[in-house]
Amino acid sequence: MTQERLTIAGTERSPEVDFDFASGRFSMRGESYPEDAAAFFGPIFDALRRYLQAPAPDGITLDIEFIYFNSSSAKALMNILEMLEKSAADGTRVEINWHYADDDDTMKEFGEDFSEDLEHVTFNLVSVDG
Repeated sequence: MTQERLTIAGTERSPEVDFDFASGRFSMRGESYPEDAAAFFGPIFDALRRYLQAPAPDGITLDIEFIYFNSSSAKALMNILEMLEKSAADGTRVEINWHYADDDDTMKEFGEDFSEDLEHVTFNLVSVDG
């Protein structure tokens, strides 16, 4: 039996996660500084690996809308983006939407920094009224 959806409720320290395998929609929103980043992100890595073995025909769209994240979350994000980059290089359509408040230059710069390492995915910086 395959898992069709991964949902994790957001807390004040960890983001809300919604990954719908059938539609290829994956979102992470909120703040991300969990006490144990490996424990928090482990199930997300596992779900993404499973999904990428047989992605939806339209590929995957990842929406990221963080208010704040710490360095261990940044490392986890980079791992997620690297998995998506490899899948895109292998022919999967991958679109990443990096949402940031229009008055948050720091979060915009993080998005720009992450996008520099990605050649095969479509990476969009999306300004949101803050």
